[in-house]
Amino acid sequence: MLKLLTFAAALLAVLASGCAAVSVLPIAALMGSPNASALEIHSQTDIRLETADFIVTKPNVVGESEGFSLLGILTIVPPKFTQAMNRLVTQAEMQPGRPQTLANLIMEKNSSYFILYSLPRISIRADVIEFIPVQVTNPPPSPPATAPPNSNMK
Repeated sequence: MLKLLTFAAALLAVLASGCAAVSVLPIAALMGSPNASALEIHSQTDIRLETADFIVTKPNVVGESEGFSLLGILTIVPPKFTQAMNRLVTQAEMQPGRPQTLANLIMEKNSSYFILYSLPRISIRADVIEFIPVQVTNPPPSPPATAPPNSNMK
């Protein structure tokens, strides 16, 4: 009974205080939207592909994770970035100790909506590149040092 009275008092306070109090409420978080509390971390490594010291070993490798949302509002199973990234690395067949990296990394978030449910999805696409050692050509040997010309010539 006390919880019901507290809830009613909070609702009355929100309704009586106008729109300013409503905008502070995290309504999307209460509804369980998958994007409401999404953590996004952007860590960037600069890859310079200006010289011909790399080859593309696998273009357009894809990793996906799919979730489930009831009525398009209540997320039951959210799609996971880590799962999509793990699937991408598995598809890329990257090997430890090799000079490989992901380039042109793109993350897409979308959902397919049906009558009673939706399927939120995270897709990650990238190209796998491998750096090849630059062949350093040996410079031609310098000519042997010669003795200065003989100045005793008459």
